[in-house]
Amino acid sequence: MLAGIGITKLILTNAAGSVDPEMPPGSVMLISDHINFSGSNPLIGEPSDRRFVGLTEAYDAGIRRALEHAAKATGTALHTGVYMWFSGPCFETPAEIRMARIMGANAVGMSTVPEVILARFLGLRVAACSVITNLAAGMTGAELSHQETKDMAPVGGARLATILQRVFRDGLLES
Repeated sequence: MLAGIGITKLILTNAAGSVDPEMPPGSVMLISDHINFSGSNPLIGEPSDRRFVGLTEAYDAGIRRALEHAAKATGTALHTGVYMWFSGPCFETPAEIRMARIMGANAVGMSTVPEVILARFLGLRVAACSVITNLAAGMTGAELSHQETKDMAPVGGARLATILQRVFRDGLLES
């Protein structure tokens, strides 16, 4: 629908678990790349050769620069990292988190990657940010809960809102 009405740029957001102890709950991470670990893809079944979407530049460098500029201008910390998509809906296991870390992930979650793939298929320029709501399974010794996610999302969400407001106020996406 967005592509159909002429939208050309898309900024996605999600709640994610941090695999990096230096990126605690309440942080915001700009996604630089992703790992699709779900075993799924929204383009399965697409009959045309258009389904072979290049994802080398899945996350648009220009939009990422605008978000980084806005974060710096507002004094808002913005981490950068790789997001790993698990299918969910349950949280990952400690073993999966250890694997994610070895594979180069900085955060894990249950969304965003299929939306990025589909948006790129439709020709949109895409960026995405994760609001870090918890340290991933096995990092604290405590069981993860959806309540923790709901409690921490507004903290990081406020930081992300500050960045996005600056991006739009200053017209940083105009090019």
